[in-house]
Amino acid sequence: MKTRFFFLTSAALLAASVLSAADGSWTGYISDDMCGAKNAGEAGAECTSKCVKEHGAKYVFVNDADKKVYTIDAQDKVAAHAGHHVVVKGTVDGNALKLTSIEMAK
Repeated sequence: MKTRFFFLTSAALLAASVLSAADGSWTGYISDDMCGAKNAGEAGAECTSKCVKEHGAKYVFVNDADKKVYTIDAQDKVAAHAGHHVVVKGTVDGNALKLTSIEMAK
């Protein structure tokens, strides 16, 4: 009985840790959801801004490490950084980034 209880408790804790959101800091580019990683970079800044303003696209974050594209909850915070190489801090849950801060990368 004790073994079964220990196993179930361990399994529940493992599942909770895997499913929880990941806090951290990532370096990458602010792009738009129409072009994603294709538009990531300083050269894409004008295109990113145009897609958002004229075509209703949303800003996204493209991670340098794996080129994964994350949706951003705080669109107003990233507008000034369209196309910029930035460091973002926040929480990632699946493909969504809940932004707590953004600054230019060095």
